[in-house]
Amino acid sequence: MILPARRVRSARSLSARDLAVPTALRDAYRECRRLTRRHGTTYYWATQVLPAARRPHVQALYGFCRHADEIVDAQDGASVDRRRARLDNLRAALQAALAAGSSGPEAEPAVAAVAHTAATFSIDPSCFDRFLRSMAMDLTVDSYRTWDDLCDYMDGSAAVIGEMMLPVLGACDPRAVGPARDLGLAFQLTNFIRDVGEDLDRGRVYLPVEDLERFRVDVTARTVTPGWRALVRFETDRAGALYSSADEGIELLPAWSARSIRTARVLYARILDEIVANDYDVFSMRARVPTVTKLAVAASGLLGR
Repeated sequence: MILPARRVRSARSLSARDLAVPTALRDAYRECRRLTRRHGTTYYWATQVLPAARRPHVQALYGFCRHADEIVDAQDGASVDRRRARLDNLRAALQAALAAGSSGPEAEPAVAAVAHTAATFSIDPSCFDRFLRSMAMDLTVDSYRTWDDLCDYMDGSAAVIGEMMLPVLGACDPRAVGPARDLGLAFQLTNFIRDVGEDLDRGRVYLPVEDLERFRVDVTARTVTPGWRALVRFETDRAGALYSSADEGIELLPAWSARSIRTARVLYARILDEIVANDYDVFSMRARVPTVTKLAVAASGLLGR
């Protein structure tokens, strides 16, 4: 949902340090900031390019999504039924907070922060339903036959996050919705390419089965072959087309938020460059953009370059 900037003007005065915000809520935003810095360093440095009043809200969205992801991928040996119950409890808590416009003192930090952000920017509650639907799919679905099948999953796990971000970023032009969705898809496809080995460890394969068959790749062999290199080039080209579409939407954002999103886009696309530099080996090493590069790109964003 895209809202006029005047509808969210009051949010400009909010930050995690704002004394008008209850202590519990400030703590909730701080926890989301911690989650973002620990698990999403690329996103974290991109948020540093935003005005201080908007950073906590972007980090709240990331923190909630990360919290749900950790429930699904729990490392405590919990059964699928147990993890589903935890996810259902999270959904119920969020729905109650969204309906009330705020959360109670017993709410988990990620729920409290994201509910406050959703109320501040009038984010459509159905966006969270779509996100949690995809998280639930991870409990039972371990592969996707076609690109269209994968896109059905990514609608909730990635594209919808782009939609939720738009009001926080001050977007007013409806034409920004499609590119925002494509940027979410591009980010996640980049993750899928980079994290093939880690996803295999969890019993999942996110690259479409039809693509694996086309290039005659047995991904479970965890071996870099000519077919694997060709497959990664194919998926990288697909991600590149999504990034190009996203670029058109970035131009529709206010300058103060476009700088941040452009920073995230540049840094995330460089992950694909690192994969190529590693000779397409995502099995024995993780492609990483050096911290010094992240700092340099973020600094460039702050300077408006």
